[in-house]
Amino acid sequence: MIGRISGRLDYRAEDHVLIDVRGVGYIVYCSDRTLARLPGPGEAVSLYTDLVVREDLMQLFGFPTLAEKEWHRLLTGVQGVGAKVSLAILGTLGADGLSRAIALGDWASVKRAKGVGPKTAQRVVLDLKDKAPSVMAMSGKAASLPGDPDLPDEVTEPASPTLAEPDNASAQAEALSALGNLGYGPSEAAAAVAEASGADPKADTGALIRAALKLLAPS
Repeated sequence: MIGRISGRLDYRAEDHVLIDVRGVGYIVYCSDRTLARLPGPGEAVSLYTDLVVREDLMQLFGFPTLAEKEWHRLLTGVQGVGAKVSLAILGTLGADGLSRAIALGDWASVKRAKGVGPKTAQRVVLDLKDKAPSVMAMSGKAASLPGDPDLPDEVTEPASPTLAEPDNASAQAEALSALGNLGYGPSEAAAAVAEASGADPKADTGALIRAALKLLAPS
């Protein structure tokens, strides 16, 4: 299994890039959002990857964060959601936006992605609602990949951040943990933190906890 690619970006196409890793070129398919924020040709790049192997096809899909890779894995496990639809959803919402939409049961936001109908959007939210807390917590652990120090000289510079998680990703993870310690269930805590974060994307941990508690136990 190829779980990560680090090398030099040779060229980009409409839905994929070619990454040169010590003379071997890997075609990696990415969402529109990821493609738009990758560095230019000749620059260093690093992506987490998911390898899909079928009888007549092998494809690599690339993600700037582990959280986004995990959402892709979960999305493709939902009936009617293939790799292309997953990338469309992630390209429209990003990992944080998808976490928020699922935690809040906001299937209309998921439906905005190209090729996603209302039934599929509702199924995504229903099937993955309990997964949102763990992926939101994952978002707070690492925002983006650094470059690979063992690459050849021409690509030793760290890759530019490709699709960093929101400013308060760590705060969201810490708020989730705190609410869990207070006895709130993962799903209700995730929904409250998602709503609080949506209202103030730059809120710190304390502000998120206070706002979430007001939502969970309104006076």
